[in-house]
Amino acid sequence: MTSLPPELLDAVAHGAHHDPHSVLGVHQSADGWVIRTRRPLAREVVAELADGSTVELSHTRAGIWEAVHTAAPGSYRVRATYDGGGEHVADDPYRHVPSLGELDLHLISEGRHEELWRVLGAHLRELDGSTGTAFTVWAPDARAVRVIGDFNGWDGSGSAMRSMGGSGVWELFLPGVDVGARYKFEILTRAGAWIQKADPMARLAETPPATASVVTESDYHWGDDAWVDERSRTAPIDRPMSIYELHLGSWRPGLSYRDAADEIIEYVTAQGFTHVEFLPLAEHPFGGSWGYQVSGYYAPTSRFGDPDDLRYLIDRLHQAGIGVIMDWVPGHFPKDDFALARFDGEALYEHPDPRRGEHKDWGTLIFDYGRNEVRNFLVANALYWFEEFHVDGLRVDAVASMLYLDYSRNEGEWAPNQFGGRENLEAIRFLQEVNATAYKRYPGIAMIAEESTSFPGVTAPTAHAGLGFGFKWNMGWMNDSLQYIGRDPMFRSHHEGELSFSFVYAFSENFILPISHDEVVHGKGSLFGRMPGDHWQKLANMRAFLAYMWGHPGKQLLFMGQEFGQMSEWSESRGLDWWMLDQPSHAQLHSFVAELNRVYREHAPLWSRDHDGAAFSRLGAPAWNPNVLAFARRDHHGNTIAVVCNFSGVPLGDFPLDLPEAGTWTEVLNSDAAAFGGSGQGNLGSVTTDARGSAVLTVPPLGVLWLHHRAG
Repeated sequence: MTSLPPELLDAVAHGAHHDPHSVLGVHQSADGWVIRTRRPLAREVVAELADGSTVELSHTRAGIWEAVHTAAPGSYRVRATYDGGGEHVADDPYRHVPSLGELDLHLISEGRHEELWRVLGAHLRELDGSTGTAFTVWAPDARAVRVIGDFNGWDGSGSAMRSMGGSGVWELFLPGVDVGARYKFEILTRAGAWIQKADPMARLAETPPATASVVTESDYHWGDDAWVDERSRTAPIDRPMSIYELHLGSWRPGLSYRDAADEIIEYVTAQGFTHVEFLPLAEHPFGGSWGYQVSGYYAPTSRFGDPDDLRYLIDRLHQAGIGVIMDWVPGHFPKDDFALARFDGEALYEHPDPRRGEHKDWGTLIFDYGRNEVRNFLVANALYWFEEFHVDGLRVDAVASMLYLDYSRNEGEWAPNQFGGRENLEAIRFLQEVNATAYKRYPGIAMIAEESTSFPGVTAPTAHAGLGFGFKWNMGWMNDSLQYIGRDPMFRSHHEGELSFSFVYAFSENFILPISHDEVVHGKGSLFGRMPGDHWQKLANMRAFLAYMWGHPGKQLLFMGQEFGQMSEWSESRGLDWWMLDQPSHAQLHSFVAELNRVYREHAPLWSRDHDGAAFSRLGAPAWNPNVLAFARRDHHGNTIAVVCNFSGVPLGDFPLDLPEAGTWTEVLNSDAAAFGGSGQGNLGSVTTDARGSAVLTVPPLGVLWLHHRAG
């Protein structure tokens, strides 16, 4: 009966045709309406129409059955009977219209679909009276694409997707597929090979080492409206920000997202941090990468629960007044066969030129930032974490590796840009777009760059040709200050510039001062282990360093374990050494960090004008001492904090210092206080100047004082 070519029917029967809907489903012909379906091995096939009537179909070729009906059949189900009496009744996926429209396809091609996750991937839908899952995937170089999963025995020959034309998107609605179904895409490459890939837009994946994507749907109801509203009306640059960086898997091993909520809230609240920053929580195949080799950019790792469990954790943190920052890794991705690498058989997400598309040092691939759809994938991913998970900031990993075409490359291993320079112009435009778009849609959030060079304008607005970040990690301060604090106090006087150089550029960007996970791994040891001297001196150095850090212009970030002086190097494979809090001296350091955060939050001069050089001044007269670093900071109302650091191992009694205001200065913090394990030397709670502002202080050994003067 059919007039279709046998080779076309064979391709459709084997799930290898780019447009199976053009053959299967319902089609008008000169004789009426043709109903055509694929039911291999069936003995009899009947279409059951919505009005209760039936239409018997005849076998045509290769398991394809068809019949002509005089009227448009509307909705129908297909009942197939098999030898042995088996019977299968199901809706026909090929009778349904596409689940995404022309506008979506246009925006995807233009790279302008800001809510890409709502149209690509796997979504529960109700189409023409049927409930099921709509699968969509971008694979422009594929010859055919099939959905495989639990629901079809991982045989995709009966679940071939249709090409949506020049957009490169493929689509199929599968009735009856529900939440929890595991799936992948099976792609026929140009070379004629079938490859299996996880969904790049999956919002849930199997727990590694399993690699399938999982159909999911959120029914979470947020309770953080007050937090989000307050966030939208404030700027983080002018708010206290003291960040506790945390690797969820090793902070307290065994906790799920939900289990962690109470424990993190209790701990972080007691320690006084304003924010937690999670190492990457997007799905990744290898735990030893700490999350920095991402395979599922839209899927929170299922190691700790499902996406709604992560929503619960973030919601609870917000309700407890704690902000949430998440590491985000748009700079590179791993080469695992099941994920993004050569996704449709060709270089797709990665740049096709290996001089731009591969990080040989890291064994990873680099995104093709100049391709509309790839740029859109990443921009929408940043927005996804803000929209769907209410995160307050993204710390963007390895920005320097994105900015420079010659990053970690020898001569001849890189190609210059169109103007002959080393800057990756496409990556720069991507960073500008993601920052501008995120700040436009979510006021009050923070985009944070881990950028290790002196690239200009990282935190300058995109309107002024800047990259548009809200903050930049101050890696120069980190390197210099760690080098200084690791020296024997006897020799520090010759290296004062390692501490003071940061003041030269402290206001050139909006900085965060990081002592991050990168500083306590790969043989570097712990922060405690870097300190010189005996155990008491190491702890005194720790307190002095942290008090200097918290007093320095910029926000603060401390990696977990350093707040109580963990002595061993961090490893993601085991928990922190919490037993150290049973040691009185380390418990005292722990208490000191809590006090540091408390005093910091209470005194606006320490955070309200971090980016304003006019609110900062160096102190030192009249008796300059290379072991003493002193400076003052002022808030919007004229209140002032003076930070006086003595990095020598001896106390300085009767030390003269000109303070910026005359009167009484209250000693609000003394890192040498006996309560914190220090020697207890200080100024009995306050210092009073003469009429010119000159004072005489006692500055303790390996100690830092914070002195507060109230305006007026």
